[in-house]
Amino acid sequence: MALCADGERGMVIGSHGEIGWLCFPRWDSPAVLSGLLGGQSHYSIAPLGRCTWGGTYVERSLAWEGRWVLTDSEVTCRDALVAPGDDDRLVLLRRVTGVSGRTRLAVTLDLRAGFDRQPSRDLRRGRDGTWSGRCGPHWWTWQSGATRTATVPAGRGEALHGTFTVEAGQCIDFVLVLATTESRASPVDPNGAWSDTLAWWTDRMRLEVPVRHARRDARHARAVLTGLTSRHGGMVAAATTSLPERADRGRDYDYRFAWIRDQCFAGQAAASAGDAALLDNAVRFVAERILADGPDLCPAYAVDGGRVPPETTLPLPGYPGGKAIAGNRVTAQHQLDAFGEALSLLAAADEVAGLDEELWNAVEVAATAIAAQWEQPDAGIWELEPAQWTHSKLMCVAGLRAIAQRPRAGGRAGEYAKLADTILARTAATSTHPSGRWQRAEDDDRVDAALLFAVIRGALPPDDPRSQRTLRAVLDDLTDDGYVYRFRHDGRPLNEAEGAFVLCGFAMSLAQLRHDDPVAAMAWFERSRTACGPPGLLTEEYDVRERQPRGNLPQAFVHALLLEAAHALSTAVPDNCPDAATS
Repeated sequence: MALCADGERGMVIGSHGEIGWLCFPRWDSPAVLSGLLGGQSHYSIAPLGRCTWGGTYVERSLAWEGRWVLTDSEVTCRDALVAPGDDDRLVLLRRVTGVSGRTRLAVTLDLRAGFDRQPSRDLRRGRDGTWSGRCGPHWWTWQSGATRTATVPAGRGEALHGTFTVEAGQCIDFVLVLATTESRASPVDPNGAWSDTLAWWTDRMRLEVPVRHARRDARHARAVLTGLTSRHGGMVAAATTSLPERADRGRDYDYRFAWIRDQCFAGQAAASAGDAALLDNAVRFVAERILADGPDLCPAYAVDGGRVPPETTLPLPGYPGGKAIAGNRVTAQHQLDAFGEALSLLAAADEVAGLDEELWNAVEVAATAIAAQWEQPDAGIWELEPAQWTHSKLMCVAGLRAIAQRPRAGGRAGEYAKLADTILARTAATSTHPSGRWQRAEDDDRVDAALLFAVIRGALPPDDPRSQRTLRAVLDDLTDDGYVYRFRHDGRPLNEAEGAFVLCGFAMSLAQLRHDDPVAAMAWFERSRTACGPPGLLTEEYDVRERQPRGNLPQAFVHALLLEAAHALSTAVPDNCPDAATS
């Protein structure tokens, strides 16, 4: 599956030319195309007859170009959402181009608002051939290049279906405009829309980040993070909901919201790679939430800063192996590490461009919250039952130390450093395993791959014995076939409890670099970046045995750590390293 996005929403495209997922007007709104979760609504363009499918992204963009090869012809379909997106209107572009021979294709448009509950109605065709209609509270127009298009029954509403032929060298455009008001649903010029969209992506991606290794993947990761980031600054954790992490488990979540931690990961990656726009968005969003909510900071928000709705069940069959849900129960949690991650982000931003007075106010609010809450249980990075999670406390140590080192901290630097020392001393007393490594929590002696971040973010130096023993324990107990798992759930083999956690693979690469082993770092990086589907999108988990990505896509914080690791490797690994992949 491929993704196109405009910052305000995204669409998922399958191998048969079907757009099976699109929410409107924003990421967390009800879907108008929900075939991905078993709904009837879809928007498909595909050849009639046997064919093979492939495709690639247009360079430096999230415009997808699918390709079908038939027995005696070849055809492409370029898809994009016009960017940057508007809050109240989307423009969906599809351009079919004949490459060779003569190809017959079919097109179907079946829009249903409210997660399939409100089919299109009032369909009519204008004199210029443009179709218009309504679905739920939305208006739409569709400019169709098909010569034979007609309405067909679609449940309680109507859909459009047609066939057309494309010759070699011929282009046929399809333009869908969906809006919250009738006046905003007016047709657009496809040539101008394509030109403006590709120009926006070119401008947004014009700065080449200093990455030598995995340059193409690093560039693609930047495009993914850009496409997932709203003009409000919020970046969704993923574009989808309810794609199960295990085919035979009930672990289904809605990730169409902006997690503070994920935003900090993206900002840290942007700071290291020199992407000022991504960094500015992350800093602005995180600081605004801290200043607004202070010690009551939520783990996640809507991309405009609004609250995440509670979890509800959707009237859809769901993806095979899962159930369809909307909303997330994360807002009922307290996640201490978010404050530490925020301080690390703000320290990195201050090093790049300096923080203004308002952002330094956010620093003080976050540090004050840590001082008041660090002894309390929290849900931790993996959003589990409240406990004294070691990772959460070490991330606060890292953030406090990072901000204390900034010259602007002034007289507060000593206060921040002292608090960091206090937290570290108490954590060491309660959460050091008898073997000398860190353990997950005061009452949980297992090892956890999240503890690798203590070295990555600078809570501890790599030569600290606890750091070295924790790295060794993760390698010995939480890895399989070159992939890294979060923690052991029970006595079962790792792969039977859940998939490998792709984020942890890139964390292992960064940790190995901090431990001065660039060859191992490169090996873990290269293995982890193979855990993707054909369009190069990474999910949260990877089934090592079945070689399949699992969970919602694309997972933003995984792409963020890929970008950060690619930049770190480019800095640390010599050009003549035999494992230095440059493609």
